[in-house]
Amino acid sequence: MPVIQAESSYIDLAQLVLYAFWIFFAGLIYYLHRENKREGYPLESDRSDRAPRVPIQGYPRIPEPKTYKLPHGGTKVAPDGLKDTREIKAVPVAGFPGAPLAPTGDPMLDGVGPAAYAQRTDEPDLTYEGEPKIVPLRVATDHVLESRDPDPRGMPVIGADGKVGGTVRDVWVDRSECVIRYLEVETGSGNATRRVLLPMNFARVKDGAVHVKSITAAQFANVPGLRKPDVVTLLEEDKIVGYYGGGCLYALPSRAEPLL
Repeated sequence: MPVIQAESSYIDLAQLVLYAFWIFFAGLIYYLHRENKREGYPLESDRSDRAPRVPIQGYPRIPEPKTYKLPHGGTKVAPDGLKDTREIKAVPVAGFPGAPLAPTGDPMLDGVGPAAYAQRTDEPDLTYEGEPKIVPLRVATDHVLESRDPDPRGMPVIGADGKVGGTVRDVWVDRSECVIRYLEVETGSGNATRRVLLPMNFARVKDGAVHVKSITAAQFANVPGLRKPDVVTLLEEDKIVGYYGGGCLYALPSRAEPLL
């Protein structure tokens, strides 16, 4: 008798693996996007000044608070639900939502635009051993500058206007990364001198001087200072870098004008 073979379905393993990968990848995107909202959310809309501002969190929603253990003791909760209550010292240039903000004071000190900074913890970053990570060479006595590189200590610091804004007195190094993070600049004269930090990525050492294009010589006097002479906190770092970054737009009136 002839044998009749019925049609039967089969499993395509490669296709199942592809579908499983798609599902996994979609879940990964969802998870990462949700975890990304542990800081900075909810946003606040400025669409109306007459009603309470509308919180915006989008999709997916903000994750539930999670407690993280810090490496040197203590904990951190994220999201923490705290709002940034700092006054915005700027006003919209037009009446539509999202209009650019025009500074009302000194934008480099008020933290406006490119000079903005985050409210980080007012404690220093620490090494694995629990010591301050970024310190001057007078503290990190086990670190030295490469003898084949120029030593900036004693060099004048020249601002964007071509004038001398101060003199380098010390070099601040990162103990963990073994790189220069800041130059310590003495500015002012007589009894009015003070020492401020200059981020190394804003400085160029050449021809026996340190050149800074982001701010002018006179603006070194207003660089945010340090609470302690040999330690810089995370909050102080953000303020300092924000000041120099803001100078790229606000240091000179011509920088805020149209290019053409």
